[in-house]
Amino acid sequence: MAKQSTASERKKQITIRGLGGLETVSGLKLGFNRHLHFTLVKDRNVATMRDYYLALAHIVRDHLVGRWIRTQQYYYDKDPKRIYYLSLEFYIGRTLQNTMINLGLESSCDEAMYQLGLDIEELEEIEDDAGLGNGGLGRLAACFLDSMATLGLAAYGYGIRYEYGIFNQKIKDGWQVEEADDWLRHGNPWEKARPEYVLPVYFYGRVLHTKDGVKWIDAEVVLAIPYDTPVPGYLNNTVNTMRLWSAKAPNDFHLHHFNVGDYIQAVLDRNLAENISRVLYPNDNFFEGKELRLKQEYFVVAASLQDIIRRFKASKFSRKDVKNCFDSFADKVAIQLNDTHPALAIPELMRILMDIEKIGWDQAWKITKNTFAYTNHTILPEALERWPVDLFEKLLPRHLEIIYEINQRHLHKIRSLYPGDDQRLRRMSLVEEDGEKKINMAHLCIVGSHAVNGVAKIHSKIIKEQVFKDFSDIEPVKFQNKTNGITPRRWLLLCNPGLAALIAEKIGGDYIKDMNQLQKLHAYVNNDGFIHDVTSVKQENKVKLASLLEKEYGIKINMSSIFDVHVKRIHEYKRQLMNCLYIIVMYNRIRKEPNKNFVPRTVMIGGKAAPGYYMAKLIIKLITSVAQKVNSDPTIGNKLKVIFLENYRVSLAEKVIPATDLSQQISTAGTEASGTGNMKFMLNGALTIGTMDGANVEMAEEAGENNMFIFGMRVQDVAELDKKGYNASQYCENFPELKGVVDLIAGGYFSPNQPDLFRDILNMLFHHDRFKVFADFESYVNTQEKVNQLYQCHSLSRSHNCAALPDGPVSPEPNPGVHVFHWCSRCS
Repeated sequence: MAKQSTASERKKQITIRGLGGLETVSGLKLGFNRHLHFTLVKDRNVATMRDYYLALAHIVRDHLVGRWIRTQQYYYDKDPKRIYYLSLEFYIGRTLQNTMINLGLESSCDEAMYQLGLDIEELEEIEDDAGLGNGGLGRLAACFLDSMATLGLAAYGYGIRYEYGIFNQKIKDGWQVEEADDWLRHGNPWEKARPEYVLPVYFYGRVLHTKDGVKWIDAEVVLAIPYDTPVPGYLNNTVNTMRLWSAKAPNDFHLHHFNVGDYIQAVLDRNLAENISRVLYPNDNFFEGKELRLKQEYFVVAASLQDIIRRFKASKFSRKDVKNCFDSFADKVAIQLNDTHPALAIPELMRILMDIEKIGWDQAWKITKNTFAYTNHTILPEALERWPVDLFEKLLPRHLEIIYEINQRHLHKIRSLYPGDDQRLRRMSLVEEDGEKKINMAHLCIVGSHAVNGVAKIHSKIIKEQVFKDFSDIEPVKFQNKTNGITPRRWLLLCNPGLAALIAEKIGGDYIKDMNQLQKLHAYVNNDGFIHDVTSVKQENKVKLASLLEKEYGIKINMSSIFDVHVKRIHEYKRQLMNCLYIIVMYNRIRKEPNKNFVPRTVMIGGKAAPGYYMAKLIIKLITSVAQKVNSDPTIGNKLKVIFLENYRVSLAEKVIPATDLSQQISTAGTEASGTGNMKFMLNGALTIGTMDGANVEMAEEAGENNMFIFGMRVQDVAELDKKGYNASQYCENFPELKGVVDLIAGGYFSPNQPDLFRDILNMLFHHDRFKVFADFESYVNTQEKVNQLYQCHSLSRSHNCAALPDGPVSPEPNPGVHVFHWCSRCS
């Protein structure tokens, strides 16, 4: 059934998304049929919906190619400084709709498909997510690529073309089960293989120091084949490149087996090399020290640096002075390390400059340090990378030598600044010698970069004043803050076209490239018509999501309920457990007084747990067990529903976020580096309940703290509690409702066939909860009551023009000293 849309709806989308003209529609139809016939070798009699999606993808890509080639030619002619973003993760999601929007083609494609009797939304749903990331770090990388292209920057993303992305999550009997994400099984119309740029990457072997220099010999080679994906800017004809590397064994890989008659084994052994790009490691904020992971990290670094240097040498600037071209390398090349995963780029560039380009240490080090900058993404000790020296020695012997030399010179400098301070030397060393000898990759990044940034103001303050204080004492200017951001193209224009068009009608469409222009909306904060339209868009989005949830989970959603959403990786520090405990509080309250007025809620929790993270998986099981009990209890009715969103991913986020009323960002203060989900929710008109952690702090500063539901301890409170000693039992004893929740869980109410199923969760909460759920729980519950009051007031205001603002309190001039909830006598 083709999508029906009114002329006014189409006009609204054209206003903000652009339209190529009526001639484009006929051209798109011709191109669609041409690709169906010549590219896919099908006709309309035998074509599947996937064929139609692929045909549409190919005609959209056709519109990219000319711009892509011209952009790269422009960079060659102008020879600007180039930005290289090195990341082990790029959580792209789907590409079709985002590309149509950035090219201004979506309305034309919509009309063309409509005239062909096809539903463009149905075709968009066929595309597999490119799940080449675990969560925020990988999604940030994808957003950066979009934004840099929109700004017209000469930027490149470098990563790995994983055959299998982040696993597909299935919930079976309440437990998470992982299934392989074979996202390439139907092909990828957006990538272009570049086998002509294949590069060798070496592992193992040994190092020889000769009179002619250092040689790395007897190494095994793996080939890196690049696959390029175009990254279009928004309506600016710029198309940048994301280059992902795929591992391939050379034809003579282990061919010595053939010489003894084992040709079959020689061919089979190729998998040992090609496994490097087989699968994404599914750990988020948790370090797993496997040899294959270190191979992945060096593989992307070695291939990317060869490619960067090839491009640098081929530039007009370098060809003018080939002999001394590396003197200006850092003037033409900026490499950003996205966390410590690509840290090996530092010793690798040193190796290339010294061993291959024959540049002396001092000059090579100056070039290296001026080229690299490092983004730190976490302060959790279990997430910081520390690689065993023994593994380094086996896998990358030359790099270990270079790291030792970097460390020796670094410690010599520290010793001269702090003579006799052996403890400081131990703390700042790149080589840790407590027990097993390890390389501290964060220290390598700091020493080998000219700039180090955290990803939110509070996070940057913590790394400067606590985690890396010794380093910032010596080079305070090196440490900076760069609060994370999101691309508004995907996270407003694509996922919430109704709201995007509504805003464009009031302030014009340029805001989508300059979010500061949203301040113009202050003029409409008391405009009843605009507020009504915003509320209507939110309700339409809720209806769409409710329809999807009913189809997927068989649960009828109360459309007047608060859509309360908590979506992110499952981790103890993100405190999905706290949310679950509050669900049980609400459940108990309704059961106790079923006839009492209760503000209805639909609570949605979604996210994946790392496959080996036992506690996170047990938390999912508790949430699903509570959901089963709540949703099947006739006493509860439509007052409370709980849904665990299976297989949360980018494409699902695009549906959930626009429909959300309340966004939960409730990590323990000082643990969430930044968060970007909080920004996506706020941009789509959801209010936030959260702690003063990560980017919540800046959001509160911008919007006014009274326009968010802030609760719980601040960073200094957590530190004081740690100093005093955290006694979880006292919080339970002093808050009867919490004790009631604990008693239900301990008594097996949610697991009657296995009463002690959640014993380990309770044991953790009472005896070794690093993230202090109980300490913040009463504040959290009380703040949730403020949410209920405001939502109730909001609902009533629709019928009697209450002064309360329909989508939550907004203050044109944030003033933390003034409370801006506007209750009326009928609502209070």
